[in-house]
Amino acid sequence: MPPGRGGQGAILTLGDAAMLVGGGLAAGIVNTLAGGGSLLTVPLLVLTGLPGNLANGSNRIGVGVQTAASAWRFRQLGVSGVEDALPLLIPVCVGSLVGAFTISRIGDALFERLFGLVMLIVLVPTLRPPRPRADGPHWSRKVSYAVFFAIGLYGGAFQAGVGLLGVAALAHAGYDLVRANSIKVVLNLVLTLFAIPAFLLAGQIAWTAALVLAAGFWAGGELGARLAVRGGERIIRPVMALAVLALAGRMLRLY
Repeated sequence: MPPGRGGQGAILTLGDAAMLVGGGLAAGIVNTLAGGGSLLTVPLLVLTGLPGNLANGSNRIGVGVQTAASAWRFRQLGVSGVEDALPLLIPVCVGSLVGAFTISRIGDALFERLFGLVMLIVLVPTLRPPRPRADGPHWSRKVSYAVFFAIGLYGGAFQAGVGLLGVAALAHAGYDLVRANSIKVVLNLVLTLFAIPAFLLAGQIAWTAALVLAAGFWAGGELGARLAVRGGERIIRPVMALAVLALAGRMLRLY
């Protein structure tokens, strides 16, 4: 068994821990406002010494904590997305299981390169978040299920940017961005809970790093829900774009 497998992970330095808490805080806010926070946290986990798939699995613990905190805070602020999310849970969860079990079986080097490419692709909708289309065409139930199965499949595999896909789909259905975000965090919470067992079975969760990161994610989820209701998305995205570009280059081993 290679170092870092079986839930052990590399020993974190104080600097690593601070970096993960800070990254989790920023990612939790961004995830709640729209999505894409894992574009930051998975590469940060790799920088602490974790192989790609171990970083991917460990990241899910923080995402689960953050989405639970966000969903609770949205509910406390009077914008609960639970009822609207219920009809979409089955396709999202099935997709998540398939995606997570598939990605957990590829090699670390391949995963890191795939994730680097995903980072660059998802950067575009990260900078241009979707707008609601109340007058746009609405999907049939079959099309809606297919779309959210695909979103679950992607979320189970990569997680990064799945919130953006969810918000885009919900905005297409006519939800305003605050309501779409409240529904999205519920869907993201459930798909994350369905993905985690695949990484547990593959021994791809480093618990020390995962829990340190989760502390930052939790704080970011709480703060992000407040910002989402009040507005504040445009402040964070330019800073995150620079970080994503830098970290994508690292994942693709350009430097």
